[in-house]
Amino acid sequence: MIPVAIRETGVPEGLVAIPVRTRLIAPGDDLTVLVREAIHGIARPGDVVVIAETAVAIAQSRFIPAEFIRPSPLALALSRRAGALATVSQPESLQLVIDQAGTPKVLWAAFAHVVGKLRGKTGAFYEILGQEIATIDGYTGTLPPYERAIVLGPAEPDRVSRELGDALGVHVAIVDANDLRRAKTLGASNAIDRAAVERALIGNPHGNGDEQTPIVVLAWRGAGPHPLVVPNDAPSDVTQSAPHPDVTQSAPHPDVTLSLSKGEP
Repeated sequence: MIPVAIRETGVPEGLVAIPVRTRLIAPGDDLTVLVREAIHGIARPGDVVVIAETAVAIAQSRFIPAEFIRPSPLALALSRRAGALATVSQPESLQLVIDQAGTPKVLWAAFAHVVGKLRGKTGAFYEILGQEIATIDGYTGTLPPYERAIVLGPAEPDRVSRELGDALGVHVAIVDANDLRRAKTLGASNAIDRAAVERALIGNPHGNGDEQTPIVVLAWRGAGPHPLVVPNDAPSDVTQSAPHPDVTQSAPHPDVTLSLSKGEP
């Protein structure tokens, strides 16, 4: 676990990302127990603990093996016209989008995408389908034994974040981030500044390979309050004077030896 100084536009100097390795997450895992064990001795009260949305979804058994999905002719036709890096380039993933959004909406989104491209605009397909497509992960970027599973978005991410935050004495966010410099906060405990968390994670300190670090502690080592937490709205279990039993109080974080700056992987 090497602390990384975050160097991103809009992120103040002093914010440190600490990727935390965990055991392989399995369906039915108790996330409170798993996260508590992972951050013990690393997180302090007031830190922001970020959990990858795929990890939460797998613990909730929200994934489907690709071989269990039979793509329709529409899914096969549209997937062939998607970009290589797009989730919907996989017909099984696109079929799940069709199942959730409905054929009429997907056809409308495809039509709007074609018209938009003719007018020089991109992204209409994703704009129209919104969360119905954004929360479905393709199977090429997931660790074994889930490399042939399509992972759905986590259920009730806000509730899960609040419950984890209350149990662990830290702020919690559930985020979908990737190596394309995109990050989306799907759920967060009450005091989290979601947009600020997304800016901090744009460089994806979780990693998108075999790092097995689905948890990142965003620690503030600058002056003043934590910049990812909304002022005057911190959870009571973080601001209380008594130390939380699951969060280290006295041990300092290791010296920061790397920096994560704009454009780095």
